[in-house]
Amino acid sequence: MSEVKKFRTIVSYKDYFEAFLMKQRQKVREKIVWTFLLIEEMQQVPDTYLKHLEGTEGLYEIRIQLGTDIFRIFCFFDAGKLVVLANGFQKKSQKTPKKEIDKALKIMEEYYENKK
Repeated sequence: MSEVKKFRTIVSYKDYFEAFLMKQRQKVREKIVWTFLLIEEMQQVPDTYLKHLEGTEGLYEIRIQLGTDIFRIFCFFDAGKLVVLANGFQKKSQKTPKKEIDKALKIMEEYYENKK
């Protein structure tokens, strides 16, 4: 069996993402994992699953939908091929809450600070 080619690797930083993941029901977790595999294995990831967050410097959102439930996981790239997961939340309105974006930006800043 041939190994699947990965175009990028997803890692989580500290336990921000895990804390979110553990609160989700099994079906949601499975969909999240499925979406991560898709992001790692597709050369061109459709906006449906991974989209740059407008008005931010390098912040992206991984988009997950299960039935009528919508989830977002913020992430950013490091060294081009490494996708670093920040925080996640369940989206309940059209607009992404500013506090979630701010939290993700803080996590991203912290990540790069600690990397130095």
